[in-house]
Amino acid sequence: MKSTTNFVAIDLGASSGRLAVGCWDGRRFELHELHRFANGSVNVEGHLKWDVSRLWSEIKCGLSKYPSLYPAPLAGISVDAWGVDFALLDGRGNLLGDPFHYRDPRTDGVPQRLFSRVPERELFQHTGVRTMQINTLFQLFSMVESGDRNLAAAQNLLMIPDLFHFWLSGEKSAEYTEASTTQMLLCREHVWAHDLLRRAGIPDKILGPITYPATVLGELKPLLLEECGLKGRVPVIAAGSHDTASAVAAVPHMDEHSVYLSSGTWSLMGVESTEPVTSGEALSLRFTNEGAVGGGIRLLRNISGLWLLQECVRQWQAQGRQYSWEEVMRLAAGAAPFRSLIDVDAAEFLAPDDMPVAIRAHCRRTRQAEPHDDAAIARCCLESLALKYRIVLEALETLTGRDLKTIRVVGGGSQNKLLNQLTADVCRRVVVAGPVEASALGNVMVQAVATGTLAGIREGRESIALSADLVTYEPRPLADLDLAYDRFCSLETA
Repeated sequence: MKSTTNFVAIDLGASSGRLAVGCWDGRRFELHELHRFANGSVNVEGHLKWDVSRLWSEIKCGLSKYPSLYPAPLAGISVDAWGVDFALLDGRGNLLGDPFHYRDPRTDGVPQRLFSRVPERELFQHTGVRTMQINTLFQLFSMVESGDRNLAAAQNLLMIPDLFHFWLSGEKSAEYTEASTTQMLLCREHVWAHDLLRRAGIPDKILGPITYPATVLGELKPLLLEECGLKGRVPVIAAGSHDTASAVAAVPHMDEHSVYLSSGTWSLMGVESTEPVTSGEALSLRFTNEGAVGGGIRLLRNISGLWLLQECVRQWQAQGRQYSWEEVMRLAAGAAPFRSLIDVDAAEFLAPDDMPVAIRAHCRRTRQAEPHDDAAIARCCLESLALKYRIVLEALETLTGRDLKTIRVVGGGSQNKLLNQLTADVCRRVVVAGPVEASALGNVMVQAVATGTLAGIREGRESIALSADLVTYEPRPLADLDLAYDRFCSLETA
């Protein structure tokens, strides 16, 4: 076996988690799946929460598989995960209840009530983060309003990846890219917005100092080394702890004429920038400024991505129609184009009991033909998502003054050939898809930088370009596209 330097990426998504081994041979990375497991919300007495104890067991199970498969010692471990959600710890470092899921309804109506204390425009100017009721800020304010005992007892707040880094190493941290999703971090100074938090009644004592990507936090605890059968000193590293930050770090050939699109349950579309954009126009266009692995900014818009179609498939399966994803794509490809369109970010799609029913109701409300079968619903989801991408792309060009020629798609959604082609056709741009496991690749690449194996992020991206299989989609003419786009724009305006 060729001698390699091996890193483990613990990549946690909202619907699944995985441990991947990134093997560096001096020129490129090879990524191998070590362990994969399901993830999702758990309903506890009417509230949606994360079962972090089960996730921790899965992480240890995955790490235990490493020694029997790889002779090389482990050169590093890092966790990346979704944004906004957090855990609260008491003075002994014990968990104060399972973390809430961002789709829990406890934040319904909360943003408007907080704005009576801190106006939205002021929040955006300071934090650069778009208002979404799922944001950490509004989750905490809902706890302030309810007099939550766990918040009163808390000594530390750790975001989800920071929690697992703490359990791995014993070191508490607040990694920059993850902290930037909270709507509580000053986007220019990279420190917590203490004044704004105090005005909201949120105890800022629970927030620790900011740690930047490519920081070695400590070493894997001796007890874990023994439990998992690992040998030697294993660094625990804060890479890009927000999964999208890690994914964007892994985008090959990213330049000023490129827009990235991290495609999965959520779609995150944006550009890299050295400075945040906090104008009134950026606020009205619903853009957000989040931290990048290199310490800069990712100007982006969050879009409800394949979530809608995933929920439709789940509902169809519950009703006995056991479609594979390939079958769903074949159905969508054969359906009539541009018959029914939906605003994928409409509030009724955040967490409906029955997504197909919600989609039909949306079409009725907007005086469109209802999608009459599963094929039409699938087509509606994919076309609406591609049309949303075009709106965001054109807004990015307006905000930045750039000519954005290429859409670079990474993540699980980059495997969706029909969506990629629709995106190229609708946006009239070249689409380059890959790598699929971008978050894990970005994670291990930043670990390599942290340990001195790679010189920097630029060199890391060059190595990923050599490592990934990229597929290019050229735009094709679509009949009635302009009419469909005008219809869709009117939906979003409404």
